Amino acid sequence: MMSSAPDIADILDKSRELDRLRKEQEDVLLEINKMHKKLHNTPEVIEKPGDNSLTKLKSLYIQAKELSENEVHVSNLLVGQLDALLPSGAMGQQRRRIEGGDQKRKRMKNDSDISRLSPSMRNQLDTCASLKGEQVAARVTAENADKDEWFVVKVMHFDRETKEFEVLDEEPGDDEEGGVQRKYKLHMSFIIPFPKRNDSSIPEFPPGRHVLAVYPGTTALYKATVVSTPRKVTIPSIHHNELIPIL
Repeated sequence: MMSSAPDIADILDKSRELDRLRKEQEDVLLEINKMHKKLHNTPEVIEKPGDNSLTKLKSLYIQAKELSENEVHVSNLLVGQLDALLPSGAMGQQRRRIEGGDQKRKRMKNDSDISRLSPSMRNQLDTCASLKGEQVAARVTAENADKDEWFVVKVMHFDRETKEFEVLDEEPGDDEEGGVQRKYKLHMSFIIPFPKRNDSSIPEFPPGRHVLAVYPGTTALYKATVVSTPRKVTIPSIHHNELIPIL
């Protein structure tokens, strides 16, 4: 028993380290939520010269990611120390159970990862999952492509683990494609939901705002700049010139 005292003390130290990491994550997530609210209420702020809102938001996400990775590292160290303190028979039996249930362990890890996500990220994942069957704007070209291509697509499925959408372009393809509807698998960052009808919280797009608009009668989108705004904001069908802000 005496030889395990230092191990117990180290375990308690690592437990306190976990508490510290989680508190720091909460502080960072509060700042992220404030930035989200700022960009939602005044999206035009990023158009102002010298504004660093997006840079600050990126820095906060990097910090949150590093804290989360540190938490996983400390948790793994704790698990290893607890394994070492377990009786050899119990430890061997536990390892056999873990080895036999590898897939279950992965699912548990994924669930644990989701539980550690910030409230805003969990809400974002919930929102993405709720888009099944909805039409959204999707960038179907790679991030480093020379030309952006955006289409109106239908959400078929959202994978919370990979954060990827499976979407369908309901417009038949070209003749060389055999007229087949195209399917894509895209990361959530390549998807922009359309505003909901009768949503009074949608801000009016000021002149100079960069948006995506729908070519009438197609599923293709093009980048445009707002020249003037109507006196009353209405949300037309996505088959007309629907506008989507580009952040």
